[in-house]
Amino acid sequence: MSPAERVVVYTGSFDPITLGHLNVIRRSARLFDRLIVGVGINTKKTALFSVDERVELVRRVTAACGNVEVSTFQGLAVEFVRECGARVMVRGVRPLTDIAAEFTMMMANRHLDPDIETLFLMADEEFSHVSSSFIKEITPLANDEMLARFLPTEIIPDLRRRLDEFGYRFAGE
Repeated sequence: MSPAERVVVYTGSFDPITLGHLNVIRRSARLFDRLIVGVGINTKKTALFSVDERVELVRRVTAACGNVEVSTFQGLAVEFVRECGARVMVRGVRPLTDIAAEFTMMMANRHLDPDIETLFLMADEEFSHVSSSFIKEITPLANDEMLARFLPTEIIPDLRRRLDEFGYRFAGE
């Protein structure tokens, strides 16, 4: 990394990655020289996709962005940001209800490392209601055309296959 290189880190679980996540990634990639997407490993949460699968899905949908790297991390996001040699962490926020939790996290991170700044990017309006939980809830009920309003189309088969493995029934079956 060159001293003048502007590096930003975007962390999350991305289980699965949504168009809202992708919107924040693309916009961040335009603002910075290098964007590192950190896929979090949280052993206390049961993920739909393994961390390796989530990394592969994020890499697949960000392949066209030449300055995006994808990595995993465990522990504090602020430590991961520091390990990446970055001083800026981007957080995607949706409705105003996200702001309180994100603000609390930002203040805690500033106490842990005052040299790391947090940049909040509001998801574009059409993605402000999209969350991974919402996606998991509607997938069994929606057809692929409907899901493509919320998810990158190239991961819809992966999501359907995974939910099928868990015994979800889909619309029209």
